[in-house]
Amino acid sequence: MINTILLLIVVGLAAGIFGAIFGIGGGMIVTPILTLAMGLDIKYAIGASIISVIATSSGATVAYLKDDMLNLRVAMFLEIATTIGAIVGAILTGVLSSQVLYILFGLLLLFSSWNMVRKMRAGKEVSEDIQADSLSTKLKLNGTYYDNAVDKQIDYQVSNVPGGFTMMLGAGLASGLLGIGSGAFKVIAMDTIMKMPLKPSSATSNLMMGVTAAASATVYFFNGSIKPEIAAPLAIGILIGAAIGSKIMKHLRARVLRMIFIPILFYIGLQMFLKGFGVTI
Repeated sequence: MINTILLLIVVGLAAGIFGAIFGIGGGMIVTPILTLAMGLDIKYAIGASIISVIATSSGATVAYLKDDMLNLRVAMFLEIATTIGAIVGAILTGVLSSQVLYILFGLLLLFSSWNMVRKMRAGKEVSEDIQADSLSTKLKLNGTYYDNAVDKQIDYQVSNVPGGFTMMLGAGLASGLLGIGSGAFKVIAMDTIMKMPLKPSSATSNLMMGVTAAASATVYFFNGSIKPEIAAPLAIGILIGAAIGSKIMKHLRARVLRMIFIPILFYIGLQMFLKGFGVTI
């Protein structure tokens, strides 16, 4: 029993560090380990994954708010779209073809990974020719943060707000229909579509995922999918890991973050695309 608890804490630690740095939650680490390595039923693994996302969000958000890395206005604005999309997706379950959605969203992630490669090759995290649109100015979505890696304050403009909002509607729809996390889509909406730098995109995604997961957690708790003996050690490890990950992320260059994030994004996209054709990797 003690060995299992220690193992869960270590898994949580890794998931917390990983999730806090990239803003995509720790579920993609927690779920495979719990099901494949520990033989846990997928029902309880998903419940534990939901808790891991909330714990990652809680641990990282405190640090990112303190450092002004997180754009709270963008988070709350986009969360409206995610929530609406998730509700509509839940209502339309069984009406729309999940295979088609897997293919479409898989292609979107693959395209976004290629777009990130282009942005990395350009060498500029904040492009000088980006102009804030009227909506971002009215809603005061533009932001600033201090980048420890380059030792300077970086001001950035938020553009194409309607495009980012639409992307998050689609991400929420996919989440409700397919039961998938939308952390990668949140980062894409901000980094690729709204032209925000990767660091505030990742930090803001962490807060948004916690809000979304908290709504789902109530359902999972009452249907018995969340086991405290599994969720509690995971949460402890994740809270510590998220605090460590948020400190690491501040000192990493955006280029390094992209070099690690692009293969992850490509893998998730390829996995979704192939799943649309019934192929599992």
